[in-house]
Amino acid sequence: MKVLIIEDDKILSDTIKQCIEDKYSVTQAIDGYEGYIFAKEDIFDIIVLDLMMPEMNGFDVLSKLRNEGVLTPVLILTAKDSLNDKVKGLNLGADDYLVKPFERAELIARLDAIVRRNNGFFVNDVLTFKDLKLNLKNRKVFVKDKEVVLQGKQFDLLEYLINSKDTIITKEQIFDKIWGFDSDTSTNVVEVYASGLRKVLKKCGYDKYIKTLRGVGYIFSSEE
Repeated sequence: MKVLIIEDDKILSDTIKQCIEDKYSVTQAIDGYEGYIFAKEDIFDIIVLDLMMPEMNGFDVLSKLRNEGVLTPVLILTAKDSLNDKVKGLNLGADDYLVKPFERAELIARLDAIVRRNNGFFVNDVLTFKDLKLNLKNRKVFVKDKEVVLQGKQFDLLEYLINSKDTIITKEQIFDKIWGFDSDTSTNVVEVYASGLRKVLKKCGYDKYIKTLRGVGYIFSSEE
C-alpha cells in the first residue's frame, strides 16, 4: 500500500515515515502544492495531509483533489484541534482527523482502519478476486489451492490492478506507482510487465480480466 505524506515539517514528516514504512511504501511532499501535484496522479492508497503549509494549505489541497475527482482516502494531521477545523476537513472529504502530537500506535491504527473501510475485499493482509488470492505479507498468489508464481513487480502490478478493479488506470499511473516518479526507466516497461503477467495468469484462466485500452492504459474488469 502506498502512502503520500504532505507535511512541511521535515522532522515530523520523517518521523511519520519511520513509523509506517515497515507496512507502507512512503512518498513525501514538502508543501501543499507539491503534495497536490503528487496526489492528483491518483496512484496512492492513502494521503496523510497537514493543514498549515506554504504554497497551498491542506484545506485547499483536499478541496481541489475532491473537485477533480481524486477520491484517495485522506487522514488530516494537524496541530489545530478546534471542532470547526475538524468539521471543515471532514466536510471537504477527509476520512479521518488526527491531532498532533500523536502516538505511533494511534497513527497506524487510524491508517489501517481507513484502508479497511475503503477496501472491503482486503482482509488479514489477503487481497481476493474470485478464487484468486494475494497474500500481501509473503507476496504469494494462489488460485484455489494452486500457487501462481509471480516475479517481483508482476505481483505489484496485479495488486494495483485488483485494488483499482473496474477503474481505468493509465500507463503513467502504473509507472509512477510501481516504479516511482524518479525511476530511470521508461513507461514502456509497463507493457512488458503487463504482457508477462498475462502469460502467467493465462495458465489459470485469469488473464481475461486484464483489458487493454489502446492509447489509454488498462482496466481489471470483473466481467470476462
